[in-house]
Amino acid sequence: MNWQHLWIDVNLACMTEQADQPYGVIEDGAVAIEDGKIAWVGKRSELPEFDQHKVAIHRGNSGWMTPGLIDCHTHLVFGGDRAKEFEQRLQGVSYETIAKQGGGIRSTVAATRAADEQTLFDSGRKRLNALMREGVTQVEIKSGYGLDLENEVKQLQVARYLGEVHPIGVSTTCLAAHALPPEYADQPDAYVNLVCDSILPKVSELDLADAVDVFCEGIGFDLSQSEKVLRKAVELGLKPKMHAEQLSNLGGSALAAELGALSVDHIEFLDENGVKALAKSGTVAVLLPGAFYFLRETQLPPLDALREHGVPMAIASDFNPGSSPICSLKLMLNMACTLFSMTPEEALAGVTRHAAKALGLEQQMGQIKAGMQADLALWDIQHPSELSYSYGVNPLQALMIQGKLQQISAT
Repeated sequence: MNWQHLWIDVNLACMTEQADQPYGVIEDGAVAIEDGKIAWVGKRSELPEFDQHKVAIHRGNSGWMTPGLIDCHTHLVFGGDRAKEFEQRLQGVSYETIAKQGGGIRSTVAATRAADEQTLFDSGRKRLNALMREGVTQVEIKSGYGLDLENEVKQLQVARYLGEVHPIGVSTTCLAAHALPPEYADQPDAYVNLVCDSILPKVSELDLADAVDVFCEGIGFDLSQSEKVLRKAVELGLKPKMHAEQLSNLGGSALAAELGALSVDHIEFLDENGVKALAKSGTVAVLLPGAFYFLRETQLPPLDALREHGVPMAIASDFNPGSSPICSLKLMLNMACTLFSMTPEEALAGVTRHAAKALGLEQQMGQIKAGMQADLALWDIQHPSELSYSYGVNPLQALMIQGKLQQISAT
């Protein structure tokens, strides 16, 4: 054994799937770390012999340790803000109407195109810092505010660089098929051709994305256009994902499942046939309570059907300037319970084990298990349900990312 770190005096919410053990709990547990990975986990009383002079021993003061939290759906790199549109919505103007008037995504596109890489990097780093203070260790960052070759590449390059220099791990997704840019107004097929023939091949060549997403919706792209984008992604060796069934049921989720998508996201209008397709393919349903809350939606995701068919449910912030300007995964835990009636255990699984699966990283993170990356969060709480129950006072006491203890403040 060549352990570098050992955590003792901790209760563990391992988030492994154990029907007889909620949260995968191990009380009075211990976790050993070697070369950035979890080398041993179990009850403290069952620790094997080790050389105490060669291991940094950390005491958790009877706190609770969980896997590092994973925000598997964000639009974190963008320019500008949309506070004026927020005022419009409060005056009764719908999100769809704002988008059709040239606002919404398009206004952020203009601000993002105008911003240089340093500006995008600086704002992105601040947002990652905010997430890390809440115990987040892995984040997905989508593009989709460039909507041309130059600016989609710019967004993804900034996202990749953030992942290189920031402690939080970053997965990148190309969402070039997010909306029609102004220069392609009323020409969706022509823009889809640009995405498939120019943007995606270049993104693949430069290794800037891990996945490709598309907004399949009446105000986005129809089913055939979405299919074209995702089939091109598969052809290039990129993993498909989809914004689907947020405002209507176009059958996007079933298509995405057929193509082996990692996840379908939003899904408020998903029907049972779509749920069955997800269950068959193993595709993750990513629920986004922040957008549901901010847009004052009333159509709930089909939680009962998802449960009945055993579809893994992830939770994410959907942090973006228009429909979920909430850079807090901790708040999403509470909203998942209060707005969607998820249990605290389901919500925590949604930002750990299932969020990892939504990024294709389930073999690397999301559980406290030997062989997993040593991304660990220590909380000053009495039970894991408190992470969903309470919000406002940060209970995070310590955070490790790839086995390295991070400098964070609990306030």
